[in-house]
Amino acid sequence: MLCRMPTAVVTGAGSGLGRAIAFELGSRGYLVHATDVDADAAARTATEIGGEARSAALDVRDEAACRALAAEAAGGGSLDLWVNNAGVLLTGPAWTQDEEIRRRMLEINTLGTMNGTIAALEPMIAAGRGHVINVISLAGIVAAPGEVNYAASKHAAMAFTLGTLFDLRRDGIRGVDLSAVCPDGIWTPMLQDKLDDRDAAGSFSGRLLTPEQVASAVGRLTERPRPILILPRWRGLQLRLLDLFPRLTVRLLPLAMSDARRKQRRYAKRIAAGKWP
Repeated sequence: MLCRMPTAVVTGAGSGLGRAIAFELGSRGYLVHATDVDADAAARTATEIGGEARSAALDVRDEAACRALAAEAAGGGSLDLWVNNAGVLLTGPAWTQDEEIRRRMLEINTLGTMNGTIAALEPMIAAGRGHVINVISLAGIVAAPGEVNYAASKHAAMAFTLGTLFDLRRDGIRGVDLSAVCPDGIWTPMLQDKLDDRDAAGSFSGRLLTPEQVASAVGRLTERPRPILILPRWRGLQLRLLDLFPRLTVRLLPLAMSDARRKQRRYAKRIAAGKWP
């Protein structure tokens, strides 16, 4: 008797972290549906994974498209995993970013996460099992200067993820899990053009991660679901303490951002010299 391959959908899988997650899941035996707003990039990911991997163009802002994809992915039996990874980061002080920029981040980072989650939950709840993983970022825990509107969109995604998990449990639904993954800055195309961007310094203030490191952690999370996964773990404690004492944080901010800018310049030198990653 043939065993059914577990099915996984990954959004934003055409490059960066999404691509790394798609490869990680493929190596774990998932039938991966690699999706991206760039259909060609998604197709390249699926081709490189090989096997039965599939691809599709998907704009996560389109709720109907998310639902159609979830139904298609579940058509072979069930939808086991949906990873909401698609996101966009545009830096700058809040008062310098116009409505179009704010709306773009909210629609992709927040509504896109909502659309994917709700689309996946329909077949998962019906089947009595499944796991939705939402890539949030540490910006969902604390607002970094220069990335405030991005952080606002991620705070909303965090509240939605945890609140939806609470609602599932309140309604007695135990077999379906939701997880928020909150990594530090990741060396992906989202940051690769921001080595000289003062407003992006906060993303370099801790430990810069590689997509493969985060993807590996996501892979392990599929084995043992938990509500929140922070990478590295110590950063979560550090940032939550800052959040608890905002007056002290404001006083320490100039020193903290100076150190973040120093680390950003150091990463720029190491990358230019080919010494990282």
